[in-house]
Amino acid sequence: MQSSTHPRRRGLLAALGASAVAAALVVGMTTNAQAATLFSADFENGSTSGWSKSGGSWEVVADGSQVLRQDNTGSNLARFFAGSTSWTDYQMQARVKPLSFNGTNRFVGIASRVASNTKMYRLALINSNRAELQVVNGSSITVLGSASLTVSTGTWYTLRIENSGDTIRGFVNGSQIGSGSDGSYRSGRIALVTGYGGASYDDVSVDTIGSVPDPTTPPPPTTAPPTTAPPTTAPPTTAPPTTAPPTTAPPTTAPPTTPPPSGDTVYVAPNGSDSAAGTISNPTTLASALTRIAPGGTIYLRGGTYRYSQTITIAQNNSGTSSARKKLYAYPGETPVLNFSAQSEDSANRGLEIGGSYWHIHGIVVERAGDNGILLAGNNNIVERVVTRHNRDSGLQLSRLIAGAPRDQWPANNLVLSSVSHDNVDSDGEDADGFAPKLTVGPGNVFRYTVAHNNIDDGYDLYTKSDTGPIGAVTLEYTLAYDNGTLSNGGQAGNGDRNGYKLGGEDIGVNHIVRGNIAYGNGKHGFTYNRNLGSMTVSNNVGVGNEERNFNFDGGSSVFRNNTSCDSGSTDRIIGNSDSSNQFWSGSNGSRCSSYSGSLSWSFASDGRLVVTIGGRVVNP
Repeated sequence: MQSSTHPRRRGLLAALGASAVAAALVVGMTTNAQAATLFSADFENGSTSGWSKSGGSWEVVADGSQVLRQDNTGSNLARFFAGSTSWTDYQMQARVKPLSFNGTNRFVGIASRVASNTKMYRLALINSNRAELQVVNGSSITVLGSASLTVSTGTWYTLRIENSGDTIRGFVNGSQIGSGSDGSYRSGRIALVTGYGGASYDDVSVDTIGSVPDPTTPPPPTTAPPTTAPPTTAPPTTAPPTTAPPTTAPPTTAPPTTPPPSGDTVYVAPNGSDSAAGTISNPTTLASALTRIAPGGTIYLRGGTYRYSQTITIAQNNSGTSSARKKLYAYPGETPVLNFSAQSEDSANRGLEIGGSYWHIHGIVVERAGDNGILLAGNNNIVERVVTRHNRDSGLQLSRLIAGAPRDQWPANNLVLSSVSHDNVDSDGEDADGFAPKLTVGPGNVFRYTVAHNNIDDGYDLYTKSDTGPIGAVTLEYTLAYDNGTLSNGGQAGNGDRNGYKLGGEDIGVNHIVRGNIAYGNGKHGFTYNRNLGSMTVSNNVGVGNEERNFNFDGGSSVFRNNTSCDSGSTDRIIGNSDSSNQFWSGSNGSRCSSYSGSLSWSFASDGRLVVTIGGRVVNP
């Protein structure tokens, strides 16, 4: 579960100390049935905050990108720890490059469920050319499985340990080298480990393990977003639904377990090649897979880090259909990370551009692009369980693909679902939002169960300007925005607007629907009209502890129903149709605020719904 705790100018929210590992947490989505990232570290910022060592010499150095290196081969057991002792069922993955060994039968590797300095499950690359999955109990080593493997210094290997109940499995470069049943350790931290060896480490990740679908059967597709603009009437003042949006049943017949090189299923891996068949044992590249997949087919991205210097583009003429979407999915139980750190900061250097229509993107991470992490520019797409982070403009932006494209080519009827965007920051400190459906956006776009936090500018930015005129009405429902204007590492920039929800610009009226959302602890306003003079529907929202105002609406004719404001920086401003169902802040907290006192936590339920708690109480705006 992701949490956020803050000191406040008044006493509503207690200040609680964050643990050291919080500095290394980049996503904390808890889910009952889908893998989600608990922890990630790529060392690009040069920091090892949240880690602790026992033995060895650990430091961040340059090796193409920034990596963590342990080069003391005289240490018989060097360990570098991170994470939580309460972690139970999870998978740990890291890239490991052996550098040198001092003697024979020496090793480098990773460890999971670390119960103490000498008790853990360990996956070791041994310089006698084998890999072993081990139970370590002091000086006693039990081998659960092993495989012959050429262990070469100067070569990167991807290691992964899976812990699910008493079942422990180890993988090297995607191939299982061993598994076994052992109940010695039921929970514990992670560790990077060496024994009389030196190694570099990169791209460490920890993901929850739940019940995941068979790899040959795609997860059930989410129902497409509406093809018409959202309603303009006010929604009921009841709490959000307790069930997820409807889904269609999964296919009853799995595709072949040895798929053809194109068509129904194509597999991609970080070490894939353009000419490979695209099978699970002979994966191809993402760029190649995008040209092969047919409507109704699925591209599976294996876990690991994919490093790019150029934008990955789904072209406008590369589309599925309303009855047969093209799908780009994380392989079940794994986390593919598309890393664009090789790009310079430039408006042309996006990460993933989605120009096609009727795509379903599911379960990937997009990070460190030179501009937007994802530009969503097509129609009728679904972006689900996706994370955009550390990009140098907005994490996910909806706007036209080509400059000057007419209004009928603006993106429409897209659904962004159960996704997260955080720690996006540009060098000017004023442009990088979490989610940005702005400037050139068509009708019918929906954000549902999404989370925007710790972005340098705004959480959600629906800006309009006179050059391009009004955008289509956007629906924001059951979403969360917190701590925007301040990065997770505490960094700030004076130019950022720092709002949770910025809903317009330049006196242009657009009738957005804003319902069931939570703005918590943002650096300026929680919800602000930002000179949107339209008639927005603003209902069932909660603002807590935002620095200037929780609700700031100085113009327009918006309709306000059943909104709640607590611990606002100053008196809320409301112009429009407001009645007694609202409880705005005018110097003191109202009766409802007793339910909104304490620290913020959130998670995703197994069906994708966003579950938010404040002070341990579930919030239903």
